[in-house]
Amino acid sequence: MAVARATVTELREFAAEAGFDGVGVDADLGGGCSAVYCADQPDGAAAALARRTGARRTGAPVLTVAYLDSDVGFVEGATFAGGGWKALLNRETAEDYEIPVDRFPVQAALVGALDWAAAGGLTADPEGVRAALTGSEAFAEDLAERLLGALGIAPAAPGEEGA
Repeated sequence: MAVARATVTELREFAAEAGFDGVGVDADLGGGCSAVYCADQPDGAAAALARRTGARRTGAPVLTVAYLDSDVGFVEGATFAGGGWKALLNRETAEDYEIPVDRFPVQAALVGALDWAAAGGLTADPEGVRAALTGSEAFAEDLAERLLGALGIAPAAPGEEGA
């Protein structure tokens, strides 16, 4: 999944240019933000996408989430100016996969997420962000939706077609 301040059409184009494969479902999240859901995304996808949206649009931050069997979410946030942060969703489940959760410190992710939201002109809920970063759900997608909401972006369920 990739989220940015762009129309769905623009975000689809930016995602294709940044090397995302299998862009399928998309959603208009409101407030000028859109999401695209894809089968695969390259390493460093958030930074690549931020460069494209920034160079051709507003310079607004980009957020990507790559899922491991819907069990774990790997979050990357990036700005056109080069700032970035990473987080892990569903940490307890990640440990079952033997993913080294210590490589994704919660406090660093929280600070990065709040800075990211501020750079995008969003009003984030710090406790909501922390809850999403430390929470546990059956599906990592549910935590991603909670994270988007806490960052000040109204999430839409996959399948809600954008404009």
